[in-house]
Amino acid sequence: MFGYIIVNKQEMKFREFDCYQSYYCGLCQDLKKRYGRSGQLTLSYDMTFLILLLSSLYEPDTQLSSCKCVAHPFEAHPTRQNIFTEYAADMNLLLSYYKCVDDWEDERKLTRRAAAAALKEKFDRVCRKYPQKAERIRELLEQIRACEKAGETSMDLASGCFGEVMAEIFAWRQDEWEMELRTVGFFLGKFIYLMDAYEDMEEDAKSGGYNVFLHKRTEEGSGEAFEESARQILQMMMAECSRAFEKLPILENVEILRNILYSGVWCRYEALRRKKEKENA
Repeated sequence: MFGYIIVNKQEMKFREFDCYQSYYCGLCQDLKKRYGRSGQLTLSYDMTFLILLLSSLYEPDTQLSSCKCVAHPFEAHPTRQNIFTEYAADMNLLLSYYKCVDDWEDERKLTRRAAAAALKEKFDRVCRKYPQKAERIRELLEQIRACEKAGETSMDLASGCFGEVMAEIFAWRQDEWEMELRTVGFFLGKFIYLMDAYEDMEEDAKSGGYNVFLHKRTEEGSGEAFEESARQILQMMMAECSRAFEKLPILENVEILRNILYSGVWCRYEALRRKKEKENA
């Protein structure tokens, strides 16, 4: 993912942020344990939401521990690890490998090719562990690339494919919560794809890169009407995501999860809007 699924720290209680951070650190430790330093370098806050969501829904046995690391070399900090930190580490590795390959094919940067090569053996291990998920995700990512090569103007097609990627990841198993989890993942994935496109508009306009928002901006102009339309589209994605989330019987960590869904996901958007307003002024 792209760094959008984060908390709004300013609106959290200290104990809530400490809990959130402990799952993040647990994911970091699982990536290091399972995939070494190259796997640990793929760490991001995005998968912490998935860990919190699945842990709060299924309530597995969770190991509370502490450790020191490069980021915290002098003081031990708490970590929480369970079956979902392991699962998130696997899915994080899978997506990171595909992202490196995609960047290499798009930009031909040797650093991205090297990063993909460093992850390849670990990626193959995840594919053997989750063959159906890995194949489904590969097919969907190929569909996204086909949409981008064809210059598809429909906002729903490419973003919908990435939504399906996230739906596949969020549906940990087939049970009574599968459809709600898929729906949460689907609309969160669409939001991520569209938010990434919104952030990259100016860069893609200069480079000629594919961007679903550029066609819409050409039709509507680059003024406030377009900005309001873009915001409404993003709000619709998160409204559907949140509606599905509220159907899940979650009590533990629910305030942290709501902080992310109702506030945290908008932090980057609001920062971008302030930057645009400052540039226009």
